[in-house]
Order: sequence, then C-alpha cells, then structure tokens
Amino acid sequence: MLRVLTWNVRNGGRDSGGPDRRDALLRVIAQARPDVLALQELRGLDVTAFAARLGLRPYVAGSWFGQPVAVLVRSTWPVLTAAPVRRPFHHGAQRVTIGTDAGPLTVLSTHFYPYTGRRRLIEAGWAAAALRRARDGLALLAGDLNTLDPYADHAEQIARLPVAYRRRHLRRDGRTPDTRAVARLLATGLVDLGANAGPTVPTGYGGAEFSDMRLDYLLATPALATRLLTVEVLRTPTPTRPPTTTPS
Repeated sequence: MLRVLTWNVRNGGRDSGGPDRRDALLRVIAQARPDVLALQELRGLDVTAFAARLGLRPYVAGSWFGQPVAVLVRSTWPVLTAAPVRRPFHHGAQRVTIGTDAGPLTVLSTHFYPYTGRRRLIEAGWAAAALRRARDGLALLAGDLNTLDPYADHAEQIARLPVAYRRRHLRRDGRTPDTRAVARLLATGLVDLGANAGPTVPTGYGGAEFSDMRLDYLLATPALATRLLTVEVLRTPTPTRPPTTTPS
C-alpha cells in the first residue's frame, strides 16, 4: 500500500505578520504518514530541512512567477526520475516517477493560477501533456488547481464570496462558473478520486477567498484509480488548508 497526500500549506507555513504554522504542519503530516507528499506554496520554506524532519526526500520545482511546489518521497520507495515540468506555470509543477511493485508511478504536483480561468485552462493543458506518456500506466496529478469541479453549478458557493474573489471563478460573462480546467483534465481520461470527498477549503485558519469549496484534487489514470482504497480530507484545527490523502 502506498499513501499519497497533497497539501497547499499557504506561504510556506508562515504568513507575513501571522503565526508560524510549520511545526503544526509537521505534526499533521507525521500523523498522516504519507509515502508521497505533494506540497504547494513553499515560499520561504527550507524544504530540505522540512522533508528531513519527516524522513522524506524532497524534489522541488521553482516558480516562474509565484511559489515553488514539491513532491516528497519516503526513502523506502525508489525514485526513478524527477524533474520540474518545463512550462511557465504560475506556481510551477514537479514530476516524479516512483518504482512500485505494480510498475512505475508518476506523480505530478502543481498549483494552478489563482486569478482567471483562462490561464488555468492553459495550465491544465500543460499538466495533461506532462502526464501523456504515463496515461496508460500509473499516474497521479495532485495539487491545488484553484478550480471548481464540473459536476454542479456552484452558484451558491460563488455568491457567498466577496466580489473581488467571485470573479476568479466566473467566465467572462460574469455569471457562468468556470470549471474548464478540471473538465479539460477529465476529458483526457483522468479520474477524479475525490469527487465525493467534500470541500477542501476553508479551514479554521480562515480565508475570505473561500466558501466551502473543493479546489484541491487527486486525478488518476484509470489504471491507478482501480487500485484506490480510500480518499479522505483530513480536518484539524491547526493547518491552513486540509490535505487530501489517498492510500492505494
């Protein structure tokens, strides 16, 4: 069994003028015991030291315009390849392939553009292309996609947001929820492992830009999805944004 966890830790776990949440993040992750950890928003975080405290090896993708992302892997799992995706993602994308008894598993950690759906749609295309070679095997896209899913209209959720944040999730007509990025990824054959897992934001840490939304995803190839055991959103009072985890 292999346990995967994805988490946007928000500003490297320490906001300007706010509390230092890094020790709390470590406690939650250590309790979850992931074999593979996809992290987003790592500005100012010493990822090597953070990973060492968890017994994990870090593989970090720097950011063109935003914040780094990473994939951390437990030493018991061999890493076959690891490299950033060479596309101008706002926050970056890191791809790691791990050796498993069932064959190579490719994990892509990424964080899509927060402000407009059109840019997220472009980034979804880049992410899909980065997984193209692994599409018939085992592959997982994990991260904060800043995008609502295409299964519901989300009108009530969006209406509760302040106007400035509401625009982020609407099409250019100002009325239609923008779910195109996730829809594009699903159209490539990826399976949404957390479709019934519930919202991933906000948490007790707050955030006016959120309103009981699911913006964090685990999207798997069909070959990986058939091996899924369970998915849950971990909820504690201490972290910024609840991680999504899946053992398989």
